[in-house]
Amino acid sequence: MSGEIRLIERRRFYAEEIEAIANIRTARVVDALATVPRERFLGPGPWTIRGEGDFQQPPRQTADADPRHVYHNLAVAIYPERQLFNGAPSVVAMAIDALALRPGDRVLHVGCGTGYYTALMAACVAPAGRVVAIEVDESLAGRAKENLSDTPSIEVKIGDGSGDLGAAFDAVLVNAGMTHPLADWVDALGDAGRMVLPLTFAMGGNIGKGLMLLLSRSPGTRDLAVRTLGYVAIYSAIGLRDETINERLGQALKSNPFARLTRLRRDSHEAAPSCWLHTAHGCLSTS
Repeated sequence: MSGEIRLIERRRFYAEEIEAIANIRTARVVDALATVPRERFLGPGPWTIRGEGDFQQPPRQTADADPRHVYHNLAVAIYPERQLFNGAPSVVAMAIDALALRPGDRVLHVGCGTGYYTALMAACVAPAGRVVAIEVDESLAGRAKENLSDTPSIEVKIGDGSGDLGAAFDAVLVNAGMTHPLADWVDALGDAGRMVLPLTFAMGGNIGKGLMLLLSRSPGTRDLAVRTLGYVAIYSAIGLRDETINERLGQALKSNPFARLTRLRRDSHEAAPSCWLHTAHGCLSTS
């Protein structure tokens, strides 16, 4: 059996393993995991890796540069010296699955890194869908442009994703920890639009911890339905976080970490017991 055939089989096993671990329900996400070559987006091996068993342990390194090593549920370092990793596939694939991408959808990916998960989403919305990928780090954006240059349905931009986006999107994936969803992203959601957003409290350093939320456009209202997907630790967004909200978010997570959030209220109202996180940018409510 040739090395390329073995690698194809390895990718399929990896995809099915992520499907089982993360309860992926969308066949297109599984097929994308099985066909998009992850190693293309990671740079040359050996690779620095981190898994769930590495809690409070230093990252490990693969034995060699064989690409089969990256087809596990592992975060793989893009810049080890910055502790910047290509996220664990089970977490990001779960987020993509929650977006319920369909062929022809228009997708916004904020914080695309080197483009691996952008490529997965492009495969999910092919052949007529489009993906706009935004990355604030110029070096990462440059790598993403190169890695995705053979996929004309993807446009890579340098920036933080704020401001007028100039288009409506069916789905938005935010790949960095936020204190609140930007109004620009919410306003860009089309009818029945969906957004996955990590809402995280950061206490020094680059990593924040909190909730992964699915926000969905509700017909006839400015409010968005909210569902908690799980807990997450992720690299914090640069320049978009509100430090006042960060402190209030930390308090909310400490006092009620298992709140059953149901909607993002965008109307002006006084804080009430149902307001889990009440801010000028919107209120995450339990009712």
